[in-house]
Amino acid sequence: MDYRNRHIVVTGGTGALGSAVVGALLAAGAVCHVPYNDERHALRFPYRDNERVKLIGGCDLADEAGVVRAFHGIDGLWASLHIAGGFAMSPLAATSKAGLMAMIDVNLVSCYLCCGAAIRAMIKHGAGGRIVNIAARQALEPRTGAGMTAYTASKAGVAAVTEALAQEVAEHGILVNAVVPSIMDTPANRAAMPKAAFDAWPKVEEVAATILFLASPENRVTRGAVVPAYGRS
Repeated sequence: MDYRNRHIVVTGGTGALGSAVVGALLAAGAVCHVPYNDERHALRFPYRDNERVKLIGGCDLADEAGVVRAFHGIDGLWASLHIAGGFAMSPLAATSKAGLMAMIDVNLVSCYLCCGAAIRAMIKHGAGGRIVNIAARQALEPRTGAGMTAYTASKAGVAAVTEALAQEVAEHGILVNAVVPSIMDTPANRAAMPKAAFDAWPKVEEVAATILFLASPENRVTRGAVVPAYGRS
């Protein structure tokens, strides 16, 4: 896949999956714009000194001003990959409105606002583009979201936004899709579930490969897809 000189926004780019995506994009020639809101994550980001990585600090993606900052000044945006998000495990009866809204903000609102900013930039550029969102297995299989209902609802919203938006912007040559990982093989997940079958979990590099295809110029027809990336889990 040829990404030479294509400008890509990668939210959550300093995280485990985001770093795998950025690494693959750089290998394919892309210029990566990586907004972040936590300096600690930026300091350990392995590509922070790459000349084709543009780190953008102080971006709260659940806030419109933060999203404007993230997308400001990007000339010729080709793709926007919305990997940023959060997780919380809590039964509904023990989850306050504040807990629900925290999940809605970090997962659904951030995705929604970034989609809007990306579309405006792509339509202005006039060359089409690609958007890839990240949902979760619980969005497609809500019964597996027991004990994490707020998270499940927020990610189900991401899947719904993806399908509706794909139809809304197809006439502009913008293809919108979502990737749906199951539990991924990351150091944090291994530490949280030390007795799990790690070999069955999808690797971040494998999920990144799915994202890269959907965001690439080679994807000419796939839109409105919510694509499972479960591996053998």
